[in-house]
Amino acid sequence: MDRERRQRFVDLHRAGCFLLPNAWDVGSARLLAAAGFPAVATTSAGIAFSLGRPDHDFFAEHGPRGRLDRDTMLRRVAEIAAEVAVPLSADLEEGFGASPETVAATVSMALAAGAAGGNIEDFTGERSRPLFDPALATERIRAARAAADATGEPFVLVGRTDALLVGGTVTDCVRRANAYLAAGADCAFVPGATDAATVATLVRDLDGPLNVVMGLTGNPLSLAALRDLGVRRVTVGGSLARAMYGHLRRAAVELLEQGTFTYARDQLPQSDLNDLFRPR
Repeated sequence: MDRERRQRFVDLHRAGCFLLPNAWDVGSARLLAAAGFPAVATTSAGIAFSLGRPDHDFFAEHGPRGRLDRDTMLRRVAEIAAEVAVPLSADLEEGFGASPETVAATVSMALAAGAAGGNIEDFTGERSRPLFDPALATERIRAARAAADATGEPFVLVGRTDALLVGGTVTDCVRRANAYLAAGADCAFVPGATDAATVATLVRDLDGPLNVVMGLTGNPLSLAALRDLGVRRVTVGGSLARAMYGHLRRAAVELLEQGTFTYARDQLPQSDLNDLFRPR
């Protein structure tokens, strides 16, 4: 990814509010870019599901095959980055390891794969200790920032706290997110903040831009409402991928149980997809 695209992504975070949809493969990313979005992000959930693997949750409970490894995830990031003209942000989960050194290596690899930004979360994947200790979590963000800066390339680093997802409070989120911002994150991400009051509190108390994720539960808050609350960036996580799989499962049930084909009414025409996916 060229420097100009990376700089465009940095600039998107400086004012206003924008929607950053999440893709899981080249086709979904190109469709979203063609729709007019100024940038696209990956979703670790969508990528994992596309390969028949689980996402997030507690790692020991994924089964013998486990979660996707870093190399597999970053290969998909590289594939997408090479095929879209807009900036791409990578879902880097917890950095694929606990140590700051591992997180730094992951960020360096994401930059080499073509990412213009990426998020590092504080979720450990361990049920007994679901979040990294605040000091270690902050040091991991500091290492990520140093790794990105060492390349000399623009890179939007997002510090994500999963505190709300594991029973924490808004106060916990503010404390952690502000530490990540102070350590070099350009934007804070607090999944689980879905009501107007919580979002407004975060916007007020955070020392930097806020990313929220919508579309996970059909939340009534709109992009316009989030903009009015002061949110800087809105993502949709794995919700688009899950919606696609929802349609696929409904179609499968219809085929198996009814032997009818009404699911096909919602398909995109072959000619439209051919036109969209012709080599540039």
